[in-house]
Amino acid sequence: MDASEEPRKCPARGSCPVFLAMSSGTVRYAPSGVGPVPERNFREETWDAHSQPQQDEGLPVGLSAIPVPWKNLGPSKSNRESSGGLVEASTSWEEAQGEEHPAPAPLDVSRLRSSSMEIREKGSEFLKEELYKAQKELKLKDEECERLCKVRAQLEQELEELTASLFEEAHKMVREANMKQATSEKQLKEAWGKVDTTLFAEFQAWRASPTLDKSCPFLERVYREDVGPCLDFTVQELSALVRTAVEDNTLTIEPVASQTLPAVKVPTVECNNTNTCALSGLARTCHHRIRLGDSDSHYYISPSSRARITAVCNFFTYIRYIQQGLVRQDAEPMFWEIMRLRKGMSLAKLGFFPQEA
Repeated sequence: MDASEEPRKCPARGSCPVFLAMSSGTVRYAPSGVGPVPERNFREETWDAHSQPQQDEGLPVGLSAIPVPWKNLGPSKSNRESSGGLVEASTSWEEAQGEEHPAPAPLDVSRLRSSSMEIREKGSEFLKEELYKAQKELKLKDEECERLCKVRAQLEQELEELTASLFEEAHKMVREANMKQATSEKQLKEAWGKVDTTLFAEFQAWRASPTLDKSCPFLERVYREDVGPCLDFTVQELSALVRTAVEDNTLTIEPVASQTLPAVKVPTVECNNTNTCALSGLARTCHHRIRLGDSDSHYYISPSSRARITAVCNFFTYIRYIQQGLVRQDAEPMFWEIMRLRKGMSLAKLGFFPQEA
């Protein structure tokens, strides 16, 4: 552009309806793409409605005005005078904006609404399904809890019944034990009136220092009254051997086997079969035989002889237990047990013995 040429004035000044409508605000100028863009391609300028138009300096040709939102501050004199021009300018600006930027297509409201309803229905179905599963699991858990409660109640009832039965049985046993104790004490009191106090005194003296020596008064009496007569058989020599083996605890009694055994001879007595007792010499069926110590010789004995030997062996076994401290009772129970064993020797000596002997 020549320097002599006068710079162009802004088309928005003067009698432009847009200028008259804009009482205050800012108008921006930007390049329209027609000519080259200078380094300062735009500037902002504030106008007052009552200011005089000024010349644009340094703006290239072809700049177009970019409209910005504006707010009407009220009707002015210029507005009243140019109301018709303002309406026309506004309509022209809207048409220009419509041409440059086409309005967007209207939204399909019904489609969006149907999609929203579909999403809502699917979400509702999912929530209902999850709620049904949770209710089903809760119902199963409730049933399991109810079953466990019933099992616990049944176990508690069974435990109470068992406890009651145990207490009842325990009371019954205690009651029976008390009755037996009372009966025993009564029998003991009755027996004390019949017991030889001398014999009991000898037993207490022996119990204070138990021994197997035959010279002590207690054992000497038992030997003389029970052991000697019970082991006094017809064959004296074999009887002495049997008595020694019983005292030494080396005698063995065993049942007769079915096979034939080698013959064994004893002086003055023939005992080579099971039909003759080696101790009494009588013809008896022998179901047992004896062996003395480590000897291999066997002697067949009758049931009567076996009962007499067994009664003496039971007595010696019990007094050995007392000597070894294996019997832990008072003096009275021990004494009555010894009296029972002496009674067994007396009955066997007289020929009374169980049939199975």
